[in-house]
Amino acid sequence: MSGQITILGAGVAGLCMATELVARGYDVRLIDPKGGPGAHGCSWWAGGMLAPDCEGAVAEEPVVRHGRKAAEWWTANGAEITYGGSLVVALGRDRQELDRFARRTDRFDWITRDRLAEFEPDLADRFDRALFMTGESHLNPRPVLLTLRERLKSNGVQVETTGTPTGQVIDCRGLSAADRLSDLRGVKGEMVILRAPDITLSRPVRLLHPRFPLYIVPRGDGVFMLGATQIESGQRTRATVRSVMELLNAAYALHPAFGEAEIMEIGVDARPAFPDNLPRIGRYADGTLYANGLFRHGYLLAPALARMMGDHLDADGNPREKPEFWHENHN
Repeated sequence: MSGQITILGAGVAGLCMATELVARGYDVRLIDPKGGPGAHGCSWWAGGMLAPDCEGAVAEEPVVRHGRKAAEWWTANGAEITYGGSLVVALGRDRQELDRFARRTDRFDWITRDRLAEFEPDLADRFDRALFMTGESHLNPRPVLLTLRERLKSNGVQVETTGTPTGQVIDCRGLSAADRLSDLRGVKGEMVILRAPDITLSRPVRLLHPRFPLYIVPRGDGVFMLGATQIESGQRTRATVRSVMELLNAAYALHPAFGEAEIMEIGVDARPAFPDNLPRIGRYADGTLYANGLFRHGYLLAPALARMMGDHLDADGNPREKPEFWHENHN
C-alpha cells in the first residue's frame, strides 16, 4: 500500500501512528511545532505501565482487550519491555479495597507474604498478601519515544516543525485538538520521580487507597516514578502542594525508606479524554482523520489506534465496517 500521509503531533499517538503506517508502506510526514517528544507532551510524563488487567478495575472492556496486545506491538518496534507482571497491595485499613479490586479484575494470583518475599523482599514485612497480575509489563516512556523517533528517522521520516500538510492528514495532536473536537477535555496528572537507593523493586506496584491510589514504577538504579493524580482540569503546568504531598505520603506508607528519597523531578500535564474516557478515531468534515482521547492509556492503546487507522486506510476509506473506536465529527 502506498500514498502520502501527514500526521500532526509527535507524542505517543503520532509516533505510533507514523511507525505503523511506515511499516505498511505509506509515505509519511510528521509535523509537530515542538519538534518531537519532550517535556512539553503528556506522554513524556507517563508511567509506562502496560497493565490492561489492572485497568479492568475501572476501565471499559475494550481498554483491557486491546491493551493486552500492546506489549507485543512495542516489542516488535524496538521498545525495551520488562515482563515481570505487577503487584497490587493495600494497607491493613484498606484491605477491602484489595478485595474489591480483585472482584473487578482477572488474570491474577493471590499471593501471601512468603511468596511476596520472593518477588519483592522489601515489601514482605509491610504486606501479608497481594495480587500478582501475571501478564502485565512496563516500559520506560522517554527512551521509548526517542527510539520511535530515531527508527522513523532511519526510514526517512523527520519531525518537521513547520510545513503545509500534504496528502491525507491525520490529527494526533492530543489536547491541542480541542480547537476542533468540542467534547475533548483535559484530565490533569501529576507525578514525582524519586531516587531511593535503599529500596529495590523490580516491577510496578499499586497501593490501593480510597482517596489517592498510588502506582510506583521502577526505572532502574534506585530511581522510581510515582503517579499519578487524576483531576478534571486542562491545566498543564502547575503541580499543587496537596497533590505532591499525597503522592509522597502514599509512597512513605508503601515503604518508610521513601522518606529519605531524593526528589529528582515533579511533573504535570493534562491528558486528552472524551466524556466516556475511551479513545476515538474519525473524520472531520474537511476529510482530515483524527486519533485522540487516549486518557491515561497512552502506551496501552496508541498501538491499537494506529492499527485501526492502518486498516482503515488500507481499505481506501471504504472498509466493510467502521473501526471499533470510530466516531464521526463534523467540525
